[in-house]
Amino acid sequence: MSLAKILWVDDEMESLKSQIMFLENKGYEVKSLSNGFDAVDYVKDNEVDVVLLDESMPGISGLETLQKIKEIKSQTPIVLITKNETENLMDEAIGSQITDYLIKPVNPNQVWLSLKKIIDNRRLVAEKTTSSYQQSFRELFMALSDNPDYNGWMEIYKRLVYWELEMKKSDSPEMQEVFQSQKQEANTEFFKFISKNYSSWVTNAAADAPVMSNTLMKYKVFPHVEKGIPTFFVLIDNLRLDQWKTIQPIFAESFRIQEEETFYSILPTATQYSRNAIFAGLLPVDIEKQFPVEWKNDDEEGGKNMFEEGFFKAQLQRLRKTDLKYSYTKITNHHDGQKMVDNMHNMMQNDLNIIVYNFVDMLSHARTEMEVLKELAADEVSYRSITASWFEHSPLHQALKKIADKKINLIVATDHGSVRVNTPSKVVGDKQTTANLRYKHGRNLNYEAKEVLAFRDPRQAGLPVPNVNSSFIFAKQDGYLCYPNNYNHFVNYYRNTFQHGGISLEEMIIPVIRMTSKV
Repeated sequence: MSLAKILWVDDEMESLKSQIMFLENKGYEVKSLSNGFDAVDYVKDNEVDVVLLDESMPGISGLETLQKIKEIKSQTPIVLITKNETENLMDEAIGSQITDYLIKPVNPNQVWLSLKKIIDNRRLVAEKTTSSYQQSFRELFMALSDNPDYNGWMEIYKRLVYWELEMKKSDSPEMQEVFQSQKQEANTEFFKFISKNYSSWVTNAAADAPVMSNTLMKYKVFPHVEKGIPTFFVLIDNLRLDQWKTIQPIFAESFRIQEEETFYSILPTATQYSRNAIFAGLLPVDIEKQFPVEWKNDDEEGGKNMFEEGFFKAQLQRLRKTDLKYSYTKITNHHDGQKMVDNMHNMMQNDLNIIVYNFVDMLSHARTEMEVLKELAADEVSYRSITASWFEHSPLHQALKKIADKKINLIVATDHGSVRVNTPSKVVGDKQTTANLRYKHGRNLNYEAKEVLAFRDPRQAGLPVPNVNSSFIFAKQDGYLCYPNNYNHFVNYYRNTFQHGGISLEEMIIPVIRMTSKV
């Protein structure tokens, strides 16, 4: 069986007979033609894996032939063979989307290597990915067994995300299954780690704690704010580390990435807790003390994230940074986004511009409710793909491109991630019990102790006490919490949806990236 069908177009085919024999001995099927007109006709009626195309031929030139072949079959790989290395020609050839080019005289090995690179590339990459992960599997296993601290966990999760993205190059379902079970094991161990350490991070001022939502501005934003150079702090709601990695190349086109780090979202990993903590620079228990009117618990009426700017202003006063000239913009729809694009030049007058962008969070909520989105974002791969497509065409990308040629600092972060849930747990509570699927608070909660992390005293988790005897519980790994009433309906409705509020690597270890303009 032949490896692939090659069309070789050159007006001096007689001199290439030995080359063609060499390729045929390697298993390729080679069709040779001596001019561009015949080549275009042949491609119309025949399947071709690669075209080898001489640039200089009588009749129509190689570049004209290239253009006509691309019009018929745009995906056909074309290797241009040329005597002429002028910059103008190469620009035109690359602009016409050649796959490779070779300089005459070519030797058989050069041609063979080019074909191998084009035809075998995916298979070779898949094999290499699989074997590399097999080596890495043991290293990750050792790292998990090594009692990692919070820095260790951030490294483990970065490596898991790296392999998750690499796995799409592997065509081995078995390997992908092995990876998924390793990720589940990591989440099991991470839950134990958080259960053991979280309370001391938030209640013991002397504890060695990671940068968390409530200290993000202090350690990752304010140190980079300088007079004379505007800093843009963009918070994309509910952006996981793997989603950031998917949009990173789009940012890298316009900005120079200086630091790519992660930090920990506080619990619950939900917008009203984590984002308020970011802007207040305080844990929820302290926000409620200082702002009893503005702070709303889950069971209270009113918007839960309506006072972020006021909280931020108070943080500036507390840190004695009241001389900072800042703006605060929250985007919840496309119209707001377009207004922001038009306003970017005014923001250049400020020391710090905060932009809160809500799209990814809306996507995860809408995906739960809308069948069409469940289809479009069926799993992590498609969820990442939708995120990348959104960002590339978003007003946010448009706005940032407008200032990419100005001297600015750019910090991109998020408030929490999300996890695809699959394992239901029963919870019984009274009418005041909250509806969130990844955490609940209420009085007299009944639950399976090993399936959640429970705080009978919410203050142990840095949280307000909504009612006397209220306790908080957090789902682990890919669990979700359902009431016994109509249990099967809710289990099926929410299975395989992206949720947040609980304890998983995906929700808690989240990106913060510092960039500068390339000017």
